[in-house]
Amino acid sequence: MTALIGALAAVRRAIERVAATDATVLILGETGTGKELVARALHEQSRRVRGAFVPVNGAALVPALVASELFGHESGAFTGAVKRRIGRFEQAHNGTLFLDEVGDLAADVQVALLRVLQEGIVERLGGGDAIPVSVRLVAATNRDLAAEVRAGSFRADLFYRLNVFPITLPPLRERKTDIPALAAHFLAHFAERHRRPTTTISARALRTLDAHDWPGNVREFQNVIERAVIVSDGTELVVDPAWLATTSPVETARTWAEQEKARILAALKAADGRIYGPGGAAQRLGLKPTTLYGKMRKHGLTRDGGGT
Repeated sequence: MTALIGALAAVRRAIERVAATDATVLILGETGTGKELVARALHEQSRRVRGAFVPVNGAALVPALVASELFGHESGAFTGAVKRRIGRFEQAHNGTLFLDEVGDLAADVQVALLRVLQEGIVERLGGGDAIPVSVRLVAATNRDLAAEVRAGSFRADLFYRLNVFPITLPPLRERKTDIPALAAHFLAHFAERHRRPTTTISARALRTLDAHDWPGNVREFQNVIERAVIVSDGTELVVDPAWLATTSPVETARTWAEQEKARILAALKAADGRIYGPGGAAQRLGLKPTTLYGKMRKHGLTRDGGGT
């Protein structure tokens, strides 16, 4: 964390400037750039540090249950609601709620979120009580929300509420000077976790890392360093160039997306459109059902494999 944030001087200064306030922060950047790390740093440096840090990914939630997840529900509010559920906002009372992929929220949830930000209250589904909450909201997205507003798919008033203090995380390919610090940070972390003797990284390995465009950003970089730590026998980190893709970031992202979509379609077909349970698409893919629903939304897929 310290190395990651410390290597981004502009981001570090922005965190230091806004952390002590209760201002809403909107973190912008490609997938894998470390948005949750920034959100946690904001929480850890804030006066709410003794409260909870509650992360939630809007894209990974089942669409029909997003409002229940965020705001909670009372027993009997809908079929399957057998007992009261405390929503994420109440869980984050006096703390920080990190709402990732905020651009994926449906229109009705956007309205409810706007009310929480304006009035500081939530209403559980099926309940009539207005429950006061004191929550610092940190939202994040890899979308261009201004463009979404112009297209009419995201509320302008909510965008203005979220965009009080924006922090933009550049992709790793645009900040190659961070690579030595990142490599040292993750090397130390994973060597300790896996009890490996690796302590140094050669100039050759750094050149290999620097030559890659990192379409998966810090997340991809972290995974490569962990793999290198595991396979390296001595004290020096070994990075195999064959592990790194040679296509451009855009081409690689498109290829990954196409492959992921194809795997989901195949699993849905094999499971006859069933998501849950033994033999369901989620189990076939090794995913939680909520995660699979989020990926289906991203690719515009329905249970029968068609578009939404």
